[in-house]
Amino acid sequence: MHIISFNVNGIRAIAKKDFFKDMKRLDADIICLQETKATVEQVKETVSSELPNYHLYANEADRKGYSGTAIFSKQEPISVTYDMGIAEHDTEGRVISAEFSDYYVVTVYTPNSGSELLRLDYRQKWDADFLKFIKGLERKKPVLVCGDFNVAHKDIDLARPKPNYNKSAGYMQEEIDGMDSYTSNGLVDTFRLKHGDDVKYSWWSYRGGARDKNVGWRIDYFLASEKLVDRISEASILNDVHGSDHCPVAVKLK
Repeated sequence: MHIISFNVNGIRAIAKKDFFKDMKRLDADIICLQETKATVEQVKETVSSELPNYHLYANEADRKGYSGTAIFSKQEPISVTYDMGIAEHDTEGRVISAEFSDYYVVTVYTPNSGSELLRLDYRQKWDADFLKFIKGLERKKPVLVCGDFNVAHKDIDLARPKPNYNKSAGYMQEEIDGMDSYTSNGLVDTFRLKHGDDVKYSWWSYRGGARDKNVGWRIDYFLASEKLVDRISEASILNDVHGSDHCPVAVKLK
């Protein structure tokens, strides 16, 4: 199984670029998207004719043109559920869970704390509740959770840790603590599992030529239940794919 996760920063915008060409070349079994910025119907209208071999599932925010997630799967899932079942969190279309025979695939677009850190408290509540949600699924079968977690976990995960630590959204200690909670509760960072201390980023600011200079952050992850670790044959960050301020991340399972 080849699974891709990609924050597309607007499905309708990236569709006008090389998105479909890239997805057809990569030929993943499952494609998970974040920040689609579209309604369910708009996602399907944009994608269905270009990716006809996939079953399409999308989630939308109450606020138009904001947030949103999608899963495209060649194999039809046993079931698909949306959100966490928590009213406080379920208005922004940030979670989709697809159940397959021996694991769940969950895509998530974690809330950003914001440039003024106005959502930092909410972000902490989200992290705690999302971890409980994942552990609840895990009671039934293992989970592979992917997406934009909006946090660089360690100094190695961003180009300029010192000026950003406890000053910038995405590298506040409270956010780092949230990622620590995932990894200390049986969810394994698959890129670190396979690549140790390799330095690679998945997001770059549009400002200052950051991508050309590779002044980036690794904020997109595949986290796997410990029971899936032996099946992870590859974990990669696909820096050669453009069209968004993020690039895709991917795993392959035996």
